[in-house]
Amino acid sequence: MSQFSLLATRRFAPFFWTQALSAFNDNAFRNAMVMLVAFQMSLPDAEVSLYTNLAPALFILPYFLFSATAGQLAEKFEKTRIIRYVKLFEIAAMTIAAVGFFTHHVSLLLVVLFLMGIHSTVFGPIKYSILPQTLDRSELVGGNALVEMGTQLAMLIGMIVGNSLMLIAGYGTLAASLTTIAIAVTGYLVSRSVPPAPATAPDLKFNWNPLSETWRVLKITNADRAVFNAVLGISWFWFFGTVMIAQLPNYTRHILGGDGSVNTLVLTLFSLGTGVGSLMCERLSGKRVEIGLVPMGAFGLTVFAVDLFFARPGVTPGASLDWLAFLAVPGAWRAALDLTMIGAFAGFYVVPLFAFVQSRAPRDRLSRVIAGNNIVNALFICAASGFGIGLTALGLSVPTIFLVTGLINIAVAVYIFTLVPEFMMRFITWVLVHTLYRVRVDGLKNVPDEGAALVVCNHVSFMDPLILMASVRRPMRFVMYYKIFNIPVLRFVFRTAKAIPIAGRNEDVALMDKAFDEIDEALAAGEVVCIFPEGGLTRDGDIQTFRPGVDRILARRPVPVVPLALRGMWGSIFSRRDGALRRARLPRRFWSKIELVGGAPLPAEAANAASLEARVSELRGDKA
Repeated sequence: MSQFSLLATRRFAPFFWTQALSAFNDNAFRNAMVMLVAFQMSLPDAEVSLYTNLAPALFILPYFLFSATAGQLAEKFEKTRIIRYVKLFEIAAMTIAAVGFFTHHVSLLLVVLFLMGIHSTVFGPIKYSILPQTLDRSELVGGNALVEMGTQLAMLIGMIVGNSLMLIAGYGTLAASLTTIAIAVTGYLVSRSVPPAPATAPDLKFNWNPLSETWRVLKITNADRAVFNAVLGISWFWFFGTVMIAQLPNYTRHILGGDGSVNTLVLTLFSLGTGVGSLMCERLSGKRVEIGLVPMGAFGLTVFAVDLFFARPGVTPGASLDWLAFLAVPGAWRAALDLTMIGAFAGFYVVPLFAFVQSRAPRDRLSRVIAGNNIVNALFICAASGFGIGLTALGLSVPTIFLVTGLINIAVAVYIFTLVPEFMMRFITWVLVHTLYRVRVDGLKNVPDEGAALVVCNHVSFMDPLILMASVRRPMRFVMYYKIFNIPVLRFVFRTAKAIPIAGRNEDVALMDKAFDEIDEALAAGEVVCIFPEGGLTRDGDIQTFRPGVDRILARRPVPVVPLALRGMWGSIFSRRDGALRRARLPRRFWSKIELVGGAPLPAEAANAASLEARVSELRGDKA
């Protein structure tokens, strides 16, 4: 089922349109205000510069002051009610903005900008923490992708509409005022259809001190290092995006030789790229939280940011081309492609990170983790502004700033992936599996989202653990033959996944006993452990007799057992071939169509080696 089908459901569609209308109004108001102040009030350049630099700071300031409080609100109270209050607040803010537009009262408009910052601060923790409450785990990536796509397009349309409305001769302030108020009212009406989202921590003791609560929220965010490093990754995305987008007006004028329509084109390409990249995440990840896309996104950001340095359209200095004339200039399409692909890889980068935080953070703390994420994001956005201003003050050209930012991106990405090798492990697994095989999965929802479980599967090739790792949504601890565990390159993947090496009794009794102890400890800790009970690769494509190790595990720690079966693996690359194939020197199949199917869990008392072998054989059918 396509992720777009969510837009036809009441549990998602009203929320999607509510948040999209909020993003639209934020940007429509801000751009209408900038257009009024910068182009229609005949203010001195110094005063315009003061207001345009003060505006982002006023919008960001509430994130520092109120994010921790917003996180508490989203945990303690029913979320839909808060959304409706936020939308009523937006109607009031846009009404005040109308007064500011008509009276040309810049200070009042800056107050409204601060109020809209509060609006976004309170809405932020709800925006991402409500998704795990309303969506299935398999829908989380698709839901995040739609939200990211909707946000980017709404922001883009809001920017264009805000600029355009204020340019209507004689009626600009009226058009901008009526539109922003109408959108705010529409958003409130739509929000009334958002289904209830119960409080996740109704007994939370509310802390009204923003300073101490901010510190506590940051400590909660840092409690799980993998989650915190994902937050750092998201914040770096905002740093990278802020630096890049801040340079686009000067890049448009001085490098691309374009007018305002080219600036709109550049923003459109960037936003559309982000939207498309976000939507592609679900297809590339197979509807699971696939953080293996994050390194690919980071790599793509650097490649196209660096290429933007070298992409210099042949424009006459001082030219002011419209967007159609610009696209006819030699080299223009290269710059356009770079901007689009930066947006696309930004989608690959940030959507899995958000989904990872949502799936990994405890449900009763998720809103506060999102609030902590927003605080760190705000810090990185402010740092990005200072970084861009500093490089400009040093005399660096806009393309050089793109180059420097792209190169720093790789250094930051390597640092984050060193702290959390799981990102790179997932990337290697994703690339290997999707390069060598075409995988179809069915019944994997039988692997529980929480609690201990033992997974058993037939063993056909050396790649079996990687295929399961890339296909099953929940992380698993694999028990594998120690010689496979020690294969170069793959050893990094297996160690990062905390695989458990095991040897036969005749090879290393101590290692075997240690493996059974680690299996028991993992199950006791509520983890999922996967074993291949045949004890080795099949030599003829048929399932070999399941060994009694599975009985030993269940006797020591009774847990549910989930049977899985691989189909179509026999004769594929990294599997053994039968005698006829080997004698004929026929190659193993490359990019094979394979299947991974799961069956209903068996209770421990009904599971033993013989019954599990029969169940896996039944799932496998006659397709090895």
